[in-house]
Amino acid sequence: MGRVLGKAPAPGLVCGGIVGLQGGAALSVRLYPAIGPAGVVMLRLVIAAVILGALWRPRWHCQPRSSLGIIVAAGTLLTVHHLAYYEAVGRIPLGAATTIEFIGPFAIALATSRRPADLWWSLLAAAGVLLLGEGGTPLSLLGIGLAALAAACWAGYILVSARLARRVSGGGGLALAVAWGALLSLPYGIAQGGSRLLDPRVLLLAAAVAVLSSVVPYSCNLEALRRIPPRVFGILTSLEPAVGAVVGLLLLGQRLGPVQCLGIAAVATASIGAGRADGAGTGSGDAGPGDAGPADGSAHRSDRRRREVP
Repeated sequence: MGRVLGKAPAPGLVCGGIVGLQGGAALSVRLYPAIGPAGVVMLRLVIAAVILGALWRPRWHCQPRSSLGIIVAAGTLLTVHHLAYYEAVGRIPLGAATTIEFIGPFAIALATSRRPADLWWSLLAAAGVLLLGEGGTPLSLLGIGLAALAAACWAGYILVSARLARRVSGGGGLALAVAWGALLSLPYGIAQGGSRLLDPRVLLLAAAVAVLSSVVPYSCNLEALRRIPPRVFGILTSLEPAVGAVVGLLLLGQRLGPVQCLGIAAVATASIGAGRADGAGTGSGDAGPGDAGPADGSAHRSDRRRREVP
């Protein structure tokens, strides 16, 4: 799995993760009447932890002490993000919740920008996000607040996950973080879902949600964050509101107006421009001879990571 992800271009990994995340979020809405958002989050994390654990076979005692705190922080941020985001999706449209959630990675991109080009792409993405939110549909204030909390947790996860990717090789750290998040979600999920959590149909649909929303995106994102800085990752994830709006249209029947279509075009343009502007983000480890193996670029990347780790 690591070799497959390692050969994929970093922007493609980010986009693949976004599609999986939004598809899983739309699919999870079908589970809300049976087990509620907290039940969905619990099953999603538990199933994802089992799958990632089987793939990477991590062990707590083999992790450096300095990495355990980062693993716990990443798992905690994941859990709070999932609970807040899924509760928000239950109250406001998917496109709106995703648009508000994007404030998190957008804030990272804007706050850490060092080049004029990054600032212009971030501003264009912000304009697109604002246009996407112009749907004329009244939004629940509680839903908006929950989406904003999800945005803060997502921003924190991007920063913590970048450190996790540098400190822990492979996907073992991610698997442990998701396992910790699954433990945290158990009380909320059981309280809301009850015995319906054991329904075979619920478990089957939850497994699909877990693969789409957790295993695929977080494996892709972790590998992408090994090769691109958090600010570039934050700009590239500006595709998320556009994907959320399209998925909402196709799977949930949420129609888009002309202004929202213009917002999608603006966000997509900003994402493409950011990817083209940052040469390291699009080709540092996934072009030319580097595809044949890690030898050509691994030493340089390892030296760079050692300089980045305090």
